Amino acid sequence: MELRPGDIAPDFVLTDGSGEKHRLSDYRGKPVVVYFYPKDDTPGCTKEACAFRDDNPLFEELGVRVFGISYDTPESHRRFKAKYDIPFTLLSDSDKSVAKSYGAAGLIFPKRVTFIIDENGKISKVYEKVSVTTHSREILDFLRAEGDISEE
Repeated sequence: MELRPGDIAPDFVLTDGSGEKHRLSDYRGKPVVVYFYPKDDTPGCTKEACAFRDDNPLFEELGVRVFGISYDTPESHRRFKAKYDIPFTLLSDSDKSVAKSYGAAGLIFPKRVTFIIDENGKISKVYEKVSVTTHSREILDFLRAEGDISEE
């Protein structure tokens, strides 16, 4: 299934590194960034996560929630977050069901793809080609240009 801007983002419930469950629909009312990435603690994924980490205060100022999703276990996410001081939530899609529902499932790892979901739960942008070092800034630029953020 290929998701496009205007589609309703499939709801999901996934577990983070501390064992807490997160339901996407619980975050309605604010924009959400859902980025799929191949694997914790690998070179490209670490660069991407650290770029989001460095820009996290800007996302927080704009009221945007960031979720990273991979097939890694919650324990792997916990270690990855601790090692690189990652402040946002990493979710475990170990059965690949969420990646499949978003069209982000790969044979071994999830594809590197990002979805911006507006405050109403609709997809406003899909990024299928991602530069791991500049991607978070590209998302911030899009959110500001589209006015999908609340200036608080």
